Amino acid sequence: MRIPFEKYHGTGNDFVLLDIRHHAIPEDADTIAQICHRRYGIGADGLILLGNSDDHDFSMRYFNADGHESSMCGNGGRCITAFARQLGIIQQECSFLAVDGTHQASIISEEGKISIVRLQMMDVEIGQWNEDDIFLDTGSPHLVKECSLIQSLDVMTEGRRIRHDERFAPGGTNVNFIEESSKGLNIRTYERGVEAETLSCGTGVTAGALAWSLRKHIEGPIKVMSMGGLLKVHFNRKEDHFTDIYLEGPAAHVFSGELDI
Repeated sequence: MRIPFEKYHGTGNDFVLLDIRHHAIPEDADTIAQICHRRYGIGADGLILLGNSDDHDFSMRYFNADGHESSMCGNGGRCITAFARQLGIIQQECSFLAVDGTHQASIISEEGKISIVRLQMMDVEIGQWNEDDIFLDTGSPHLVKECSLIQSLDVMTEGRRIRHDERFAPGGTNVNFIEESSKGLNIRTYERGVEAETLSCGTGVTAGALAWSLRKHIEGPIKVMSMGGLLKVHFNRKEDHFTDIYLEGPAAHVFSGELDI
């Protein structure tokens, strides 16, 4: 079976997107991992499936590059919004169902292959934190650590060590390293499921901004520079949680193709 696909990226975090509203695809881990393989497949950090939803414009399911279905992906949420626009499902605004619940999104601007999308994230409870790190669940679990000299940090080694720490067993955690900059924050992220550093992680950027707000007692929005580009996080803080959280940034169309499954 040959089905069309689209390749998108959100600040370098790249995805293969499939419209499965009218047909099913194999969802075994080996098939999905093959699609995402950068040498033997299309190559991506993850696979995103756009499906039907009775109460929303569409549904979103996200699979990591290892082939396993995963938790919410913020960059993927922006990309699937742009994909839905490309398919003619939506105009500028939408509501879609993801693994963590309903998300609202709006396309702020479009220029060529790039859309600027503002994505509503789930409210976030203020979790465990101390002088060394902060743990937040922003749709996916994230540990945030402040560091210095972030560009020279060995993210693979340190990230992998923390990702498998017994504190986060059995599922593990994503790991984010942040450093203050003149314009906001710099961030680098080790993603579970990808099992490597990615150029950007939307839920990680969100966690980094919220953690920085807790540390420095500052309000949003906060600009966050990932290895793949700039994102902006809007939020309001209540006593024990964050609300009205929006992740804003680009969703870029890369290319179209057909996939043999």
